[in-house]
Amino acid sequence: MANVDWKDCGVVEVIPGKVSGRPLLKGTRMHADDVVENHESGSAIDEIAYNFDLKPEDIRQVLIYAASHQTVKSVL
Repeated sequence: MANVDWKDCGVVEVIPGKVSGRPLLKGTRMHADDVVENHESGSAIDEIAYNFDLKPEDIRQVLIYAASHQTVKSVL
């Protein structure tokens, strides 16, 4: 997965000290990157929502945002 700059995503927040400051879906402890990785691994939106007690519309928003804000991660 490519890196995503989550700062302008309306359903994602970064709180220093909460889960090491990683981007989370607002009001949860679910990493935004993990939502994307679950979907890329073949999990349906409804399955992710059920497994992690998330709103399907928040997952859709995260996926749409990630698709349009990915940056290529350098391997060097």
